[in-house]
Amino acid sequence: MPNLKTTYMGIELNSPIVVAASSISSFIDQIKLAEQAGAGLLVIRSLFEEQILMDALRLEEELSVGADIFPESLSYFPDLEHGKADEHLMWIEETRKEVKMPLIASLNAVSSGNWVKYAKQLEATGVDGLELNVYAVAADQKINGAVLEAQLYEIVEAVIAEVDIPVAVKLSPFYTSIANVVSEVDKRGAKAVVLFNRFLQPDIDPKTETLISEMVYSSPEEMKLPLRWVALLYGRVKTDLALNTGVHSGLDAAKAFLAGAQIVQTASALHTQGVPYISTMIRELEGWMDEHDYKKLDDFRGKMSQRETDDPFAFERAQYVKLLLGQE
Repeated sequence: MPNLKTTYMGIELNSPIVVAASSISSFIDQIKLAEQAGAGLLVIRSLFEEQILMDALRLEEELSVGADIFPESLSYFPDLEHGKADEHLMWIEETRKEVKMPLIASLNAVSSGNWVKYAKQLEATGVDGLELNVYAVAADQKINGAVLEAQLYEIVEAVIAEVDIPVAVKLSPFYTSIANVVSEVDKRGAKAVVLFNRFLQPDIDPKTETLISEMVYSSPEEMKLPLRWVALLYGRVKTDLALNTGVHSGLDAAKAFLAGAQIVQTASALHTQGVPYISTMIRELEGWMDEHDYKKLDDFRGKMSQRETDDPFAFERAQYVKLLLGQE
């Protein structure tokens, strides 16, 4: 039987199939199922500072209802404060007690100082690593790409300087130069880069003229973008490369490792097929490895990367003239 053991950010994993940050991590029974099915690691859903701020504001509004009518009644009750990140942190601590497989926390903060504050709080829960979910929609036309990249590097440097656990950076595909950004994040000490983050894309209902916000599951077709960039970056940076988005089968995982990925992250496939589907993905990967006589992942990792392929420029071509013109 093929050996699927690997490492990620220096963490030893029994399997390269990783559960991506999602609502799956909100339920202990689902997390245990993932561990039983053979997941190598689970990324806990993000701690969003934005959500904490919104919840705190909502609590303040609810407590203030009627205060202007009977202001003297305020002295009857103790001051109440929002628990901030406490609930999320307690959940991680409880999860850590229930499972043996490695756990990685995920963080999306707003203010620069809170990236470090929440990172240290997450580290204290006993997680094995931290994933920085740094993306926000760059809608301010006065801020250019260089400023956004500088902000990213500042966050990465600040967090890595203050925590002892390994840090991964989950990037969006919308930077002008992905290769340069990954290289810069690598230089600053990130142990892994996750390619790529997948975001909510609002739609418009023309009948009602209203916005529609819904999370649509990924499809295997979406894997091509991160696959290209993993193949381009493999062997050119020291940081581990995690492929995220579009991984729906063991064969998808095989493609990711051929390109050079250290692990694959999946969530949509588990939402549609059920968490035990991880075991099916593992059997498919093992079957493919047996068929090609591979004993371990390193036997073929990066074999189809730009560095190793016979057609290295294929990954760089933006357009294929023959395909566009319908020629053979």
